[in-house]
Amino acid sequence: MPPLEAGTERTAETKMDAQLDSGNGATTDVQELRRVTPTDAKRQQRIPRWGIFLFVILAAFAVARTLQRGVETAKSTQPPARPVLVAKVVSKDVPIYLDEIGTCAAYETVLVQAQVIGKIMERHFQDGADVKKGDLLFTIDPAPYQAALDQAKAQAALDQVTLKRQADLRARNVIAPQDYDTAVANAQKSQAAAEAAQVNFDYCFIKSPINGRIGLRNVDIGNLVGPSTGSLVTIQGLDPIYTDFTVAETDLALVRKYLGGPNVKVQTWSPDAKIPPRSGDLYFIDTAVQPGSGTVKARGVTPNPDRALWPSEFVRVRFILDIIKDARLVPAQAVQISQRGPFIFVLKPDNTVDLRPVKPGQRQDGDLTVVENGVDPGETVVVTGQLALAPGTKVDPKPYNGGQTTSESDTAASRGAP
Repeated sequence: MPPLEAGTERTAETKMDAQLDSGNGATTDVQELRRVTPTDAKRQQRIPRWGIFLFVILAAFAVARTLQRGVETAKSTQPPARPVLVAKVVSKDVPIYLDEIGTCAAYETVLVQAQVIGKIMERHFQDGADVKKGDLLFTIDPAPYQAALDQAKAQAALDQVTLKRQADLRARNVIAPQDYDTAVANAQKSQAAAEAAQVNFDYCFIKSPINGRIGLRNVDIGNLVGPSTGSLVTIQGLDPIYTDFTVAETDLALVRKYLGGPNVKVQTWSPDAKIPPRSGDLYFIDTAVQPGSGTVKARGVTPNPDRALWPSEFVRVRFILDIIKDARLVPAQAVQISQRGPFIFVLKPDNTVDLRPVKPGQRQDGDLTVVENGVDPGETVVVTGQLALAPGTKVDPKPYNGGQTTSESDTAASRGAP
């Protein structure tokens, strides 16, 4: 059978045995070819329906398993949320201030001296005690001055009697006017002498001229003192007390801007910060810059009822110039510096972070910093853990309590990083 041409219908061939009689008694085996159509072949190769159904189920399972493995792989490659400490942006009134170093000075200082000559008979105070105005301090021997006072009073009394007699005679025109005028002058002179003797007698009792704290006495009982003698003791007024400090020349423009305003105050802090700051008023500011130092002298008056501040003591001074109303405050560690300037990471509702350029202001007490713009009150900012953050990074926020340092938080963040 010749081969089939290309493009013709192909058929399956099957051999069939047959015997032919050749006429001479011999038979010949003949093989007959039977054509089989394609339809018959398909019927013999048909796949059962349950097999197709099973194949579809297996294929779907394989696809689902492949997708599941892809999701798990994607999750395993996604970095974990980084631990950070966060805090809210708060709003409150804060001061504009200058921090300086100063010293305290007594509000009043009196050197007590003797104004009459005499021997000290008594001392009526304890060294270092608080005294009030009018308290008796020393008694100088008053005997000589008492005698002089008595003599002056007697002479004054005699002259007054003489004057009265001369006045009666003058009224009757018995004496000359000159005699009456002499009697008037003598009476006035003796009265003045009596008053002077009274003053000298009072000087024998030395009293405190101010309220304050008395120092160490310089003389004891029995010493002869007088106007030429040095001070007997020193008294210093400590309530209120002066706070002396200086303002740098570079800050003068800022000071002049607010000088005379209602919010100008002088806060005095003890060096060891064991007592609360004392708020006082600005008493004096110099009108010239000190040559060489480039500073201007200033003085405040500070209440000191408990005598906690002492003269010549070094103190910290906060010169408050004005008050910023409703300032926005964040922890100082939240403000970071880059090549483009200061910025803050702000926490978004989906626990990702956004980078905000900000303009930081003056640092305040409690480790807070004023932010002039870039954030709003109530927003949440990242305080620590910014080392490995970028915009859009997922974070695990924890509240900031001010007790953890930046290095500790960055260490925790590095541990959580892959």
